[in-house]
Amino acid sequence: MEILLVGGAGSFMDALVGKIKKEGHRIYVLTGSKDQTADYPRVFEKYCFPYDSECIKEICESVNPDVVVFMGAYDTNYSYGPNKQNAVSYSAGLLNVLSAVASIGRARFIYLSSEQVYQVSKSSDIRELDPVTASDDWSLAVAQGEELCLNYYYNKGLDVVIMRMDHVYEIPKQLSDIHEICGAMCLEALRSGEIHGSERTRFSMLFVDDAAQFIYEVVHKREHQWPLYNVSSGEVISSMALAEKLQKLEPQGHIRVIPEEEDADISIVLNSRPFTEEFGLRIFHPIDSVLPRIVRYMRQHKTDFSLKQTRRETFWSRLTARFARIIQVLLPFIENILCFIPFFMLNNRAVGSEYFEKLDFFLLYVLLFAVVYGQQQATFSAILAVAGYFFRQMYDRSGFEVLLDYNTYVWVAQLFIIGLVVGYMRDHIHTLEQDSRHEIDFLSDQLVDIQDINQSNVRMKNVLETQIVNQNDSFGKIYEITSSLERYAPEEVLFYAAEVVSKLVDSEDVAIYTVANRSYARLFSATSKKARCLGNSIEYVKYEKMNDCLKERKVFINREMDEQYPLMANAIYSEDEMQLILMVWGIPWERMTLGQANMLVIIGYLIQNAVVRANRYLAALEQQRYLEGTHILGAEAFTSLASAYLVAYRKGLTECAFIKINVAEEEVQKAGDELSKMMRQSDFIGQLADGGLYALLSNTSNTDASFVLNRFKDAGYDSCVVEEIDL
Repeated sequence: MEILLVGGAGSFMDALVGKIKKEGHRIYVLTGSKDQTADYPRVFEKYCFPYDSECIKEICESVNPDVVVFMGAYDTNYSYGPNKQNAVSYSAGLLNVLSAVASIGRARFIYLSSEQVYQVSKSSDIRELDPVTASDDWSLAVAQGEELCLNYYYNKGLDVVIMRMDHVYEIPKQLSDIHEICGAMCLEALRSGEIHGSERTRFSMLFVDDAAQFIYEVVHKREHQWPLYNVSSGEVISSMALAEKLQKLEPQGHIRVIPEEEDADISIVLNSRPFTEEFGLRIFHPIDSVLPRIVRYMRQHKTDFSLKQTRRETFWSRLTARFARIIQVLLPFIENILCFIPFFMLNNRAVGSEYFEKLDFFLLYVLLFAVVYGQQQATFSAILAVAGYFFRQMYDRSGFEVLLDYNTYVWVAQLFIIGLVVGYMRDHIHTLEQDSRHEIDFLSDQLVDIQDINQSNVRMKNVLETQIVNQNDSFGKIYEITSSLERYAPEEVLFYAAEVVSKLVDSEDVAIYTVANRSYARLFSATSKKARCLGNSIEYVKYEKMNDCLKERKVFINREMDEQYPLMANAIYSEDEMQLILMVWGIPWERMTLGQANMLVIIGYLIQNAVVRANRYLAALEQQRYLEGTHILGAEAFTSLASAYLVAYRKGLTECAFIKINVAEEEVQKAGDELSKMMRQSDFIGQLADGGLYALLSNTSNTDASFVLNRFKDAGYDSCVVEEIDL
C-alpha cells in the first residue's frame, strides 16, 4: 500500500512510521513546512511543503496514496495549549489537504483527534456522539477539524475515519515534547521534588506505540462501520495514583506527594467500545511498564528539561519601540516640511527676477513629493504650498484682496490637479510593480515547488525501476518467457501464446482472437471457459469502448467492471492492420493499473515477433504445403497442422472438429476447390497419409460441425464427423 503521512517530526510520527514500515508498506511524508532538516527515518519520500501550498494536489496525484493519515491534534508543526494555536492556519491547511485527497477519489483519510475536544468533566465515560465542549483556540481548531472531515464524509463521499485518541503520552526527548499530564508530573518532580495529585481527577492514558498499532488496524482494514471512533486504553487512573507511582520510582524517596483538594470530580475518559468490538483493542504498553522509562530518560537528560527564562521587556524598551514606530510614520511629513522651507525661500527670491519670475517653485515642490511619495504627500505638500503662496502674496496685498483674486483660485486648482494626478499615477504604477513582484515571487515559489516534486518523482522512478528489474515481472523475465514460443512449430505459436500471456499477467482467463476483417474477429485459442464467454466469432466494432482504445493503439481497461467486456484487452498490429486481440479476465481490481497495461503492451510486441516469424516461415513454404494449383494442404503439412490442433485441444486451449469427405481420388482436386469456398478463413482442408480428404474446423465442437456437414451435403458431397483421427 502507498501511505501518505501528514505531520511534523516527533515521537508519535516515528512510532507510526516504524509500525507501518514493519508491515511492508511504502511511506510518504508531507512535513507541513519548508524545513529540509527534519528527520523522518525509513520514509520512502519526504515532501517539505506547507499544508496550504498550491502544489498539495500535485503531490497527492504523484503519490496516489491508498491511505492518508493527518496527524491533526498531534502535529508538531502546531503549538499545544490555549491561545497558542493559529486556528485559521490549521483549518486552512486541513481543508487544502482534504480537497486534494478528495480529488483522488479512492484514498482513505484518517484524522487524528484527541480528548482535548472535551474540556468539561462527565460522570460517565464519553461516547462518540456526545457533543464536544472545547473552549480554547487549539481545542476548537481540532474539534472544527472533526466537523470538516465529517462534512467530506457525508457530502463528498470521502472515506473518512476520525480517531479520537485518549490522553496519548510518550517518552519526551525535550521540553517542547511535554504536553500531557504524565510528562508534566515527571517534570514537576524533577525540578521541585514535589508532585500535586488528586483522587478526584481521573483519566485514561494511551502510549504512542499502542496508538500507532490501533491506527494501523484502521489503515489496513478494507471496511469500517463508522466515521468516528474513540480510542482509549481503558485503564483509568487518578492523578494521585500516578503521583504515587512516580514517588515509588525515586530510590532515595526525595519526591513528596502533595494532595490537592478538588471541589468536584474531574473525569474525562473516552469510551472505546465500538472500536474494540470492530477492530479489537489490546494494550501492549501499560503505564507501569512505560513510566520507569520516562523517569529514567528525564533523569539522564536533566539539562534538556531545564527552565528557560523569558526576558521581559522593560517600560523604557516598550516606550522606545513605540516612539520608533511613530517616527517612522511621521518621517515623510517631517521631510515634507523641511523641504518646504528652501522651496519657499527660492520662490521669494524668484519674484521680480528677470530669469526666474516665470518659474513656479511651489509647483515643482508639489511634483517632487507626488513623484517620490505619491498622492498622500502630494496633497500635504499642496496644502503647504498654498499656505506659502498666501503668505507671500500678503507682503503686497491684504488677505481679503488675495481671496477676491480669481487668479488665486486658478493657481490653487492647477496645483492640486497636477499634484493629485501625478501622485495617483505614481501610486498606481507602484501598485502594479508590487503586484508584478508578488506574482513573480509566487510563480518562482511555484517553480521551486514543481522542481522539488519533480526531483522527488525522479528519485522514486529510479527506485521503482530498480525494483522492477529485480522482480519476477521484470522485462528480462518477460522476454525469457515469451522467448519460449520460439521452440514451438509455426502452427503451434498462437496456441501457446495464450498460455504465455496467462502466465505473465497471472490470470487463468486469456483469449486470443484473430482479426478476420475490419469488423469481425475469430477466437483462435483460450485458456478457460470464462475466456470463451464472448463466443467463437465477435463483431468487435460493436464493443465501442474497447474498439476506440484499440484503434488508438492503447490498452483497454474495464474500470467500470462491465460484464460485456474483458477486464483488459490489447491489439497487435502488423503494417497498420490489426492482426490479433489479446483479452484478459480474472484480474484483481488493484492490478488493473497503468503498469499492468504497459506490461501487456510489451507482451504483445514480443508475441508479435514470434507470430510474424511463424507466418513468414509458412508463407515461404506455401507452395510446398499445398497441392499444386489447389487450396488443399498436402499430407505432411495437414498432418502437422492437425497434430498441433489436437495437442492444443487436449490442453484446453482450443476446440476443433475433423470432417472426412467421401470423394473419389480423381475428384479430390475439384472437391477441395469447391468446398474450401464454403469454409471460414480459419478452417483448413487437406489430405492425410491414408489419402483421404479431410476438413479441419477451428474453434468448433463436433456438435456445431453439423452446419458444415449440411453445406457439404447441399453441394453434393457426402461427409461425416471423425471422432478419433489417426495421424
